[in-house]
Amino acid sequence: MSVLENFESWKDFLGDRLHQAQGQGMSQNAINDLAFEIGGYLSKQVNAQNDQEAVLRDMWNAASKEEQHAIANIMVKLVQNEGTAK
Repeated sequence: MSVLENFESWKDFLGDRLHQAQGQGMSQNAINDLAFEIGGYLSKQVNAQNDQEAVLRDMWNAASKEEQHAIANIMVKLVQNEGTAK
């Protein structure tokens, strides 16, 4: 099963990557910028695997660039307490 098929697994995966980036000294601004880039890629290149991802994609596509940055920042906050090593 892909991490994209279950939203909780997806959040754990993102949480793990976030903690890894923070542990390697990546700044919060760099993390937020990367989240923005990933959000854009996912909205255009990856089919939603569940209802939550479909809602996020639709919100992303309806948002302005500034709003997309806000969505990316919120996703980072959403997963900061997630991951397999919580």
